[in-house]
Amino acid sequence: MKKILIPLLLLSLASCNIDRTPYDSKESDVILGDATGLQTITLGNYALLKGDADGGGFFNNLYRVGEYAGDNVDISGTTSDQFFYYYNYRSIKTNTRTNTIWNTGYKAIVGCNRVIAKTSEGKNADTDQLIGENYFLRAYVYFSLVNVFGRPYNQGTSNLGVPLKTSDDVNDLPPRATVGAIYNQVVSDLKKAEQLMTLDKKNIYGSKEAAQALLSRVYLYMENNDKAIEYADKVINSGKYAMLSKTELPSYPTRAPENNTETIFAFKYNKDGDYNDGWNTIGSMYVNIQSVGWGEMYPSSTYLDLINKHPEDARLKFISPKYKTPLIPVAYWAQKENNASGAVTYNYKYQPTFQQSGNTFFTWNGVNYQVQTEVTPFKTSYYFINSGGTKTYVYLDNDMEKRNGYPKFYVLKCSMQESVPQLWSPVILRLAEMYLNRAEAYAKKGNTSSALADVNLIRTRAGIPNYTSVPAGYTILDVVLEERRLELAFEAHRKYDVFRNKRDLDRNYPGTHLNGVNPFYTVPYTHNRIVEYIPEQQIQIQPNLVQNPD
Repeated sequence: MKKILIPLLLLSLASCNIDRTPYDSKESDVILGDATGLQTITLGNYALLKGDADGGGFFNNLYRVGEYAGDNVDISGTTSDQFFYYYNYRSIKTNTRTNTIWNTGYKAIVGCNRVIAKTSEGKNADTDQLIGENYFLRAYVYFSLVNVFGRPYNQGTSNLGVPLKTSDDVNDLPPRATVGAIYNQVVSDLKKAEQLMTLDKKNIYGSKEAAQALLSRVYLYMENNDKAIEYADKVINSGKYAMLSKTELPSYPTRAPENNTETIFAFKYNKDGDYNDGWNTIGSMYVNIQSVGWGEMYPSSTYLDLINKHPEDARLKFISPKYKTPLIPVAYWAQKENNASGAVTYNYKYQPTFQQSGNTFFTWNGVNYQVQTEVTPFKTSYYFINSGGTKTYVYLDNDMEKRNGYPKFYVLKCSMQESVPQLWSPVILRLAEMYLNRAEAYAKKGNTSSALADVNLIRTRAGIPNYTSVPAGYTILDVVLEERRLELAFEAHRKYDVFRNKRDLDRNYPGTHLNGVNPFYTVPYTHNRIVEYIPEQQIQIQPNLVQNPD
């Protein structure tokens, strides 16, 4: 039997020697001449990117940069895990998670380069398909890396991105290319992938439509709105995908990706081989299920305010409050306060409620406050008049279990695939995003009616009222970005959606990101820390790499 070697790029320091050997070149040449070997190496590239469901590899770390650094989550305590530096914007140059993103990403790039350089196109559809999948994977990695380590495209294409390596020569160590050059390569690779991938494979592999879907996102980030619409249309009009119904939507993460009509591309995780005990998966931070998982990261109060505007929203079923028993009715809210040092902080307040003469009251600091009702179109809100004479909005619910004072709102969007606690196959591309990409592009072109039509399609599926016009105080772009936040929450989009639109990130809500000295209440889109440092280990290995500014 042939010895099959999966391409590796070991960029590590060992006894002052640098090992950059990704494969045995002679053996890999033989393997690439064989259809089975070509498929094996391609599967190896997928494996490098997905890592394992239990916390390792490229995607599991990439996810944490995109989601934890947004405004959808709060962490209920501190942790020694280095993802905390993404969450509180205190990046360090020795972050092992960031180094894994870089190191594993370039391993996969070299593996893809090897296939692309050593395999001839035009032999047959099977071979072309596999070559196309490697172009697709390479584009996905470069697009991911440039978002982590380079500034948004519209902040300047001449800013430094990441090294652009298209050869399989281990001694080829290029310096950082510009953001513009990386985007150009991504577009070129995806168009090539679109051309080569003609086979109808399962959605856990690259496909023509997956390349088109990623092109729609890439063009949206580039603010090439016409192209973003064109490629979203290609996917939508392909007829290969269908939105889950309102009743099906809450079961999205529980389905194997191949059994989901809305998924365009996902990394498939299996219980056997990709899953250990579930304690280091993405979902483990969000929820404890059947005594598996930390359950220490919850939806932010601002996200909860947004999703709770419509209690009938099907997406609310991704949020699971953990109530105390016996049930105790309370009013609760996020309270802005000053701590002992005078710094501003935010804390949750809970006060048991009682009924008197048909009205709801609670007692706070020895004073009884009446909870009053405010009815607006599509929503009923509750508030009380505080000691300063102003409204404080509250929620009426039952008391919840807490961790360090933070209510346990478990997130169920990354767990329970095929009824296995904490197993989840990350969805990289799905049909709902295509409608939202198109809506955002229409909004930026000033086509309000078309943008609203796409937003309303998403809202109809969620079971909430449609917009008949842009609400007062909103722009059409506000409407689209708010719907993106609701629909794509906990899918690692939010950080990029905020900063690429030149908006500051508002983090004025309870969470341990406000601990310590000079916390970020707001993260300006111009701030240096919206991008990660180049890992120090990589600069030691490759001194021509220029570090991102402090």
